[in-house]
Amino acid sequence: MATSWSMTLSPVTLENADADARPVLEEARHRLGFIPNMYADMANAPGLLSTYLHGYRWFREHSGFTPTEQEVIFLTISRFHACAYCMGAHSMIATNKSGVPQGVLAALREDRPLPDTRLEILSRFTRRMLERRGRVAEEDVRPFLETGYGQRQILEIVLAIAVKTLSNYSNHLFHTELDRVFAPFAWQERSEQPA
Repeated sequence: MATSWSMTLSPVTLENADADARPVLEEARHRLGFIPNMYADMANAPGLLSTYLHGYRWFREHSGFTPTEQEVIFLTISRFHACAYCMGAHSMIATNKSGVPQGVLAALREDRPLPDTRLEILSRFTRRMLERRGRVAEEDVRPFLETGYGQRQILEIVLAIAVKTLSNYSNHLFHTELDRVFAPFAWQERSEQPA
């Protein structure tokens, strides 16, 4: 496989941000206490970062999924896209903030079936949405709905896919370095891991 191309744009900081990027970065710093490397890269296109932050916040606050379920969705998407940055960041959030059981997190990181049936159905459906680009079949949807999720939550998964695609693709283009706070949760695709 060929080495992927990398963006050469410099990270945007509060010191060099233009009038469009500055308020978005200030909001990020206010909410998180720092500006993640991913945000500094995405701020090169302020609309990209703004769209990401708005959709991410909306999903977190209004999706109807628990914090654990949200992480299952985000990690399933990031694993599907092989985004090392988001896998590391969401693994930290899963462990320290969202209460994801370690066995579930390990399975998500290793692309194995989840030890929790409900979460496995959620992850499998999310992956099917990605694989089929939203053209899911009755047999894909039935287990999701029978588990107690609703049709609106299918649309919330579409939102999560949109948000994570923005971040996953941006991280691929920039080869974004994992922030120190996420470093203990660094992840590599199995095929890339040393023997």
